[in-house]
Amino acid sequence: MRIISGTARGTNLYTLEGETTRPTLDRVKEALFNIIQNDIREANVLDLFAGSGALGLEALSRGATKTVFCDTSKEAIKIINKNIEKTKFENNSIVLNEDYTKIVQNLKDKFDLIFIDPPYKKDIAVDAVKKIIEQDLLTNNGIIILETDNEQRELEQLKRIDVNIYDLRKYGRIKLIFLNRKG
Repeated sequence: MRIISGTARGTNLYTLEGETTRPTLDRVKEALFNIIQNDIREANVLDLFAGSGALGLEALSRGATKTVFCDTSKEAIKIINKNIEKTKFENNSIVLNEDYTKIVQNLKDKFDLIFIDPPYKKDIAVDAVKKIIEQDLLTNNGIIILETDNEQRELEQLKRIDVNIYDLRKYGRIKLIFLNRKG
């Protein structure tokens, strides 16, 4: 896994061993960042289920101002910190080691880009979106990108939340759902 573009282009990232995390494939990451390329520069980014931090670091490499990386796993936090150091984004990064419910409840900043890529089997992605909207953490033009392998479940649940689904992309079994504020 590597940084695809920007100031840290080509940097190989450390990854977590085992089955607990599932890194976003480079081809999916590249497609995702091509879609949001005009929204990255100077963005405030939240990488909510960060894993290795690859999505948040890619955003920083492409010109985002700051990324808040969040994960419950202490092993993931170690890897995120190593990757931040390797890419030299220490001054643009905040790393939080808590459950997403506590993090979302305690954040005060608003975010232009929010990546939600939790473990698929936990079925918590839509709950995270709901809490983000309830806490008013998304800027007026902000985007939430949700990665899932079960878009039907997610789409059905998202109907009950005050968000607009404006794009859906499929890459094999991986689906990206793009959300923004209604109105």
